Amino acid sequence: MINFYNTLGKVSMTGDYFAGLVSAAAGSCYGVADMATSGPSDTVKGMVFGSDFPDKGVRVTEEDGKLAIELHIKVIYGLNIAAVVKSITHKVRYVVEDATGLKVRRINVSVDDIVC
Repeated sequence: MINFYNTLGKVSMTGDYFAGLVSAAAGSCYGVADMATSGPSDTVKGMVFGSDFPDKGVRVTEEDGKLAIELHIKVIYGLNIAAVVKSITHKVRYVVEDATGLKVRRINVSVDDIVC
């Protein structure tokens, strides 16, 4: 849960909200085939909830009032991976900052698989 204060008081946003927001933004970028599982915890969630769950391949944390986003993606074969990653970082940063008003400190994108 991400908490911050504004002139009206305390605002709390859940991790699921950020995961859905980031996942939708990254998934809409050209060249992204799917989000990838980011570790054993995502693998277990996949077995319990099915192949698609909101925070699949997404981890959002707060560092000194700014967000740190970690993404794990699958890319379509034959595309320039650097261009796809650059597109994702720009889109995710814009969408998150526009929707929440919070600043993004960094976005780490890991390409875990290439899909034909």
